[in-house]
Amino acid sequence: MSSVPSQASHADLDARLAQNAAAVETLLESLLSETPAAGEILRPPRLVAAMRHGALAGGKRLRPFLTVETARLLGVPSAQALRAGAAVELLHCYSLVHDDLPAMDDDDLRRGRPTVHKAYDEATAILAGDALLTLAFDVLADPETHESGEIRVALVRCLARASGLGGMVGGQMLDLAAEGRFEAQKHALAEAEIRRLQAMKTGALLAASVEIGARLGGADAAALAALDAYGRALGATFQIADDILDVEADAAQMGKATAKDEDKGKATLIGVLGLDGAKRERDRLSEAAVKALDGFGATADTLRAAARFAAQRKS
Repeated sequence: MSSVPSQASHADLDARLAQNAAAVETLLESLLSETPAAGEILRPPRLVAAMRHGALAGGKRLRPFLTVETARLLGVPSAQALRAGAAVELLHCYSLVHDDLPAMDDDDLRRGRPTVHKAYDEATAILAGDALLTLAFDVLADPETHESGEIRVALVRCLARASGLGGMVGGQMLDLAAEGRFEAQKHALAEAEIRRLQAMKTGALLAASVEIGARLGGADAAALAALDAYGRALGATFQIADDILDVEADAAQMGKATAKDEDKGKATLIGVLGLDGAKRERDRLSEAAVKALDGFGATADTLRAAARFAAQRKS
């Protein structure tokens, strides 16, 4: 690792995000074909259509972008990096399909379009989410993603740990509990509990997006530690920014309903720190993510710009 970073412009980042999003979209189109893969019997057309509705035309694709850019930093061929990034995005899309269900956040819009259960039905949406989830691990376990079985196992384990019981799904359970779903009286969370919830619900998958790129590239212990610190700070930045947008943005900007956190009594740092305090914490965490990359040179500028984007985004 080297030092003395330069600066990537917003235009550079926007161009990289757009280029990566297009490449991910193309790969997802292929992965979500109706044609059965080797070993499959049939891909039911309605299920495939619902999966495509939930996964395609999907915005900036920040998570696969982080995977691809981290892998690029370590010299990974673009085809392998894109496959790993697509796996992360498939899992993220599954989580959105299930989050939108009436039993969860009960949302009618996602990215400006009807959510999957609105465009199809609840049963189809549940199965589409299940299928997106399992396809993510199928992609990571495929030798096309990396020739080393040891590396593929590490990627699968990383994604499973980040998205499962002790990560995203566990965080979702804590979030529902914080809303008062399971008790007659709502229990207010302390600041440390809110940070833990958010580190699990949102931060874990964002951090894993970085770690998967690092492990794909065979990062050494020092690089892994630095990139882990970057990913965790970026994940926390993203969640606080999301909470702020829920207060300040409108539905047209976000492509989904806003002002729902307060209505549902969700635990956010805004409730503890206030809006201005939450903005200061968002900016502090963004700069902590940038600082974590001090040991890398100009090749990490795009990752630095992504940390600032996570804080400054408007949708």
